[in-house]
Amino acid sequence: MEIREVLRLVAIFRDLNAEEMDRVAGIAATRLARKKSVLFMEGDDKETVYFIQDGLVKTYKTDANGNEQIVSILQTGDMFPHTGFFNQTPYPATAETLVDTQLVAIPIRAFERLILEVPTIAMKVIDALGAKIRELQQKLQQFAGRDVHERILSLLLQLADKHGLRKGTRICIELPVTHQELAHSIGTTRETVNRLLSQLKKQGILETNRSEMVIRDLEALKQWKDLIQRGAARK
Repeated sequence: MEIREVLRLVAIFRDLNAEEMDRVAGIAATRLARKKSVLFMEGDDKETVYFIQDGLVKTYKTDANGNEQIVSILQTGDMFPHTGFFNQTPYPATAETLVDTQLVAIPIRAFERLILEVPTIAMKVIDALGAKIRELQQKLQQFAGRDVHERILSLLLQLADKHGLRKGTRICIELPVTHQELAHSIGTTRETVNRLLSQLKKQGILETNRSEMVIRDLEALKQWKDLIQRGAARK
């Protein structure tokens, strides 16, 4: 996929015309980051904004004892850091690839020079960022109101859709994160994640190991999520 095609999928660039898109694509570069590559560290000067063409990236903070706390698990189409181009603060978290990941990278300084030359790009990007912030606020409200089991199942279904590799009737998801990290990423406890995954295993819907989850019955997983949604709606 060409850089222009990747950028066109990103919400903040969708309103750019062909000439403006060509200018942005001209300062962007593709980059293949191997699994376990650290793209930047928390507190480093912010130099580049990344867009995931294909892959998985975790962002995390490290406490005084050296323990990691995952902030988010980013997937295809996501932009990071979310502070983006118009904020001079350092990187707010460390970013590390979970699998081999194809990225599009845009240097912030080059983008700043570009918007001085073509201010219409800045106006359109700012408008799109405003809409994106409102969308994220709505998603956060919905997220906060959802049952924790529904959040876990939704994440599994999203990962299966975007990163699952179908092998016969099974869907294999390369996900080298611990249950603790998975729990942090969706705002719950490891015990809650363990209990739900154990239930799914007992039902023959899911298998897990250190680096992979295998969905044995996708339709059953969807039905579990639907049942939880209907139960929440009746409360």
